[in-house]
Amino acid sequence: MANFTPTSAAIGGALIGLAAVLLMRLNGRIAGITGIVAGLLEPQGSDRAWRAAFIVGLLAAPLSAALIGYAVPIPRLPSNFAVIAAAGLLVGFGTRLGNGCTSGHGICGIARLSPRSIIATGIFMAAAMIVVALTRHLVGG
Repeated sequence: MANFTPTSAAIGGALIGLAAVLLMRLNGRIAGITGIVAGLLEPQGSDRAWRAAFIVGLLAAPLSAALIGYAVPIPRLPSNFAVIAAAGLLVGFGTRLGNGCTSGHGICGIARLSPRSIIATGIFMAAAMIVVALTRHLVGG
């Protein structure tokens, strides 16, 4: 783990937690990205302004970091578009099936001691460990 940075990870985690707490306290909303985007896409949504601001903030943060000189890594993607599309569909299907995404369940759900979120996050983590083990040791990624 050459890129282990506990200080920046702790600061980032604290900022994410603070944002989730403030959104819940000030707006009564859970900071799950899936729910925020879904509400933004609803044609009759009355609370679109804060949802749009949240998404703009997600996009502006790494761009701002890059502008002030931080190294922002560019993700490595498979060259095969079909693999990318299939992965996106699987993530979308899993998110709908699980009634939320990793951020909603893992950050906000666990903080609210939601049994469903605790179980969902455990399943997310187990699946991630299995996929990493398979891709690193069997596929050779």
